[in-house]
Amino acid sequence: MTTSLGSRQASGPAAPAAPLRGRRTRGLALLLLAVALLAAAATSIVLGSRDVSWAEVWAGLSGRADGFAEAAVAKRVPRTLLAAVAGAALAVSGLVLQGITRNPLADPGILGVNTGASLAVVSGIAWFGLVSPTSYIWVAIVGAALASAFVWTVGSLGRGGATPLKLTLAGAATAAALSSFVTAVVLPRPDISENVVSWQVGGVGGATDDKVWLVAPFLLAGALLCAWCARGLNMLGLGDDLAAGLGEDVNRTRLLAAAGAVTLAGATTAVTGPIAFVGLVVPHVGRLLLGTDHRWLLPFSAMGGAVLLLVGDVLGRVVVPPSEVDVGIVTALVGAPVLIAVVRGSRVREL
Repeated sequence: MTTSLGSRQASGPAAPAAPLRGRRTRGLALLLLAVALLAAAATSIVLGSRDVSWAEVWAGLSGRADGFAEAAVAKRVPRTLLAAVAGAALAVSGLVLQGITRNPLADPGILGVNTGASLAVVSGIAWFGLVSPTSYIWVAIVGAALASAFVWTVGSLGRGGATPLKLTLAGAATAAALSSFVTAVVLPRPDISENVVSWQVGGVGGATDDKVWLVAPFLLAGALLCAWCARGLNMLGLGDDLAAGLGEDVNRTRLLAAAGAVTLAGATTAVTGPIAFVGLVVPHVGRLLLGTDHRWLLPFSAMGGAVLLLVGDVLGRVVVPPSEVDVGIVTALVGAPVLIAVVRGSRVREL
């Protein structure tokens, strides 16, 4: 591959600040991000249509509270946990997809991964009577995998193989087509259309303890696969030929990393609906701060994605009380300008 969407201009505006290279400095950055994560989680529990005090939170957690405080804590704690793990999963998935495709625009939403999971779940509900939450997750992962394979196949056709531009165009076209199929499946079924339309926006408002525990093993498995491939992703960044020359099994690394990313995105979509742009925004911020080493970027993306989704969920709750704005809308408002900035800062010389 001779060029990519991520190539920098040879000349132009001032270059961004140099990444934090030192191990100690990177560790400090991760520590500060962990503090931000704790603060975001605390804010998510306390703030809402009506604020609750910390005394009420502790009373609610211990079962000694009555009335609104107990109900608020019972709802907000699993909501906070789901937002954190979903944000972490989507950000790590986006980071890994960018690594294996060497495409700065790679994101589970942009590449059609989330939409493939959505279509699989909706089809399963409408045509096969799926009712088990566990079956939703398995079906979503399969749908995400099929969509990913299709996008990679289409993007690999023609001269130059799977270039970033062709993958992005193939993903965007696939996502649009699959979204139309979702609508076609739902429209004749008024019995499921209301719930599906609400789920398609993407949000964590329906979080429960059961949902969190149900999706946790899938997210853990996907995260472990991605972490196992961190060194290999660094090698892939050098190019396939050089990585193979250094002893890396390129195909195995790409396949295992893709499996981890698809598992994270598919399982998350099954319980939250398709939430876009988390996997685009957070990895870019991570690279600006920490460089390109995936061994540092993976924990940064996990915590950064959790912070982004938690903050987005809180904003959605407080911006138009007593109504709520789903976090999928908030992340779209944040992610769209980032997408435009990435495209404007990139160049493409090969189709």
